[in-house]
Amino acid sequence: MNVHVPQWPDLIPTLGGWTSEVRGQLIPNQPLDEMTTLRVGGPAQLFFRPVDEDDLAFFLKYLPAEIRVTVIGLGSNLLIRDGGLDGVVIRLPAKGFGAIDILDGHRVRAGAAVPDVQVATAAAEAGIDGLWFYRGIRGGIGGALYMNAGCYGTETRNRMIELRAVTRQGEIITLSNEQMGYLYRKSNGPRGAVFVSAMYQGFAGDSEKILTEMRTVTERRESTQPTRAKTAGSTFKNPEGHSSWKVIDEAGGRGFTFGRAQMSEMHSNFLINMGEADAFEVETVGESIRQKVRDKHGIELKWEVRRMGHFLPGREVREFMDGAPFTGAV
Repeated sequence: MNVHVPQWPDLIPTLGGWTSEVRGQLIPNQPLDEMTTLRVGGPAQLFFRPVDEDDLAFFLKYLPAEIRVTVIGLGSNLLIRDGGLDGVVIRLPAKGFGAIDILDGHRVRAGAAVPDVQVATAAAEAGIDGLWFYRGIRGGIGGALYMNAGCYGTETRNRMIELRAVTRQGEIITLSNEQMGYLYRKSNGPRGAVFVSAMYQGFAGDSEKILTEMRTVTERRESTQPTRAKTAGSTFKNPEGHSSWKVIDEAGGRGFTFGRAQMSEMHSNFLINMGEADAFEVETVGESIRQKVRDKHGIELKWEVRRMGHFLPGREVREFMDGAPFTGAV
C-alpha cells in the first residue's frame, strides 16, 4: 500500500498496572494488512494475542468498558479500512485456541483459531460425515461461528451444538445453537463475546468417500474461483431469489476495475487485490458494483465481507457511490 497511515496514541500507559499480569502479547499500532487475505488495512491501536482462555478472560475483565474491542480471525472475510481500528484488536493464536478433538458419538470439538478446512479433514479422516462443507470455506472456526458460514447446502448452524465464549466482562460461558440466534450469514449471540471453541455433531460416514467429495469440492473451487488471489471470498450475500454473481454479471460488473482492485473476471462475486491496492480502492469497487446492480435490477446487494475501521481523510467511500459514507462495523 502507498497510503500514509497515522499512528494511534499508545493505550497501554492509560490502562494501569494490571496489564503487567497479562501473559499474552500486547502490541501498540500493530499493522493489520498482513493479517487479512485482501492484504489491506491500517493498524490496530492496541493488538492483543492471548495465551489461553483464562488470559483472554482476565484481559477483558479489567479492560475498561468504554474501549472498543474487535476480534479478527484468519482475516479471510474482512476488509479493514486504511485508517485502521481504534481500541483493542484481538486475534486468537493457534497455540491455545487451535486444538481439534474427536469425541464419541460422531462429535468434533474445535478451537476458534482452527482453519475450517482442517476441521473438515479431521472429521473425514475419523469417519465423521456432515462437516465436509467446511472444505469449501476459506476461513477459521471463530469466523464461521460468528457469520454462520456455509456452502453447498449446509451451514454452521446445521452442525454446531454449543460453543464456549468469553464475554466482554470476562466471564467464560457456554452458548447453545438456539442462543446464537442464527440467520443467513449472521448470528445474534451476546454482544462483544469472543468465541473460543465449539462442538459439532456429525454422523457416521465412509472416510474415503468423504475425502473424495472434498477433493471434488477443491477442484471445483479452483476451476471457478480465484482461490490464489488476494481476496476475501464471496463479496456479497445472495439476494432473495437470485445469485449475486449472476446479477453482477448482468449489470456488467465482471472485471470492473478501480485502481489496483477488481471484481474478478474469473468469478464476478469475488473482489480481488491485484497487487498493492489499498482498502479505499477495494471498497470503491464493491460500492460501484452495488450501484451497477441497483441501477440495472433495483436490487441492493448486501456485503458478505465484513467492513470495519476508519477511512483516511479525503478517502471516504460512499454507499452506492452516491450516498453517505458507511462508517460502522459489520
